[in-house]
Amino acid sequence: MPLPLLIGSNNPGKLSEIHDLLTDLLPQVHWQRGETLFLPQDLGLDLDVVEDGDTYAENAARKALAFCQQSAMITLADDSGLEVAALGGAPGLHSARFAPPDLPAGQPLTSPIRRAYLLQRLAELSAPRPWAARFVCTVALALPPAHPGADIALSYHVGCCPGEIIPEERGEGGFGYDPIFLLPEEGLTMAEISAARKNQLSHRALAVRAALPALRTALGL
Repeated sequence: MPLPLLIGSNNPGKLSEIHDLLTDLLPQVHWQRGETLFLPQDLGLDLDVVEDGDTYAENAARKALAFCQQSAMITLADDSGLEVAALGGAPGLHSARFAPPDLPAGQPLTSPIRRAYLLQRLAELSAPRPWAARFVCTVALALPPAHPGADIALSYHVGCCPGEIIPEERGEGGFGYDPIFLLPEEGLTMAEISAARKNQLSHRALAVRAALPALRTALGL
């Protein structure tokens, strides 16, 4: 049996996607929850990792290290963002916290609010379409120390998915900015394609696929 793997995230959408990706990419492993694949809640871990790094790699590493230190397990974590050319690469690292300045105190920052604010910013700029954009993801894989006193080993793996922002929401799948992120070659938004197709094209899928050699070695496959 391969060594168990912990997914270092509290984001339900990410957890679901990474589970499905591992099932597709490493079908020889029976990814049984609580046996070969663990989520933080399975271990009673409730960590609030501050994501204030200057790069996706820094944020991914902070999550991977924190969960690896607490669990002593091989840990995979990621950080990702949406970069829109007309906004100078924003929201980028702040994609999950991209909030209108007039958001009332205490009001939850939901995905629909973030999408609406992004479209508002583009409209205010009168930026010509197409609004070129890309999703970027960095996966950090943390390996527990081989012996006491050794450091946690980290490796980084990147995936990028180009596309464009459209002014209307389409599709019911995915999460975050998916309903307004168009994949021109597909003619569909990230929220309209099937989960299986998303696991071939998405930034997270490409980053996890790039991590496969290191992941196979770490898990003893």
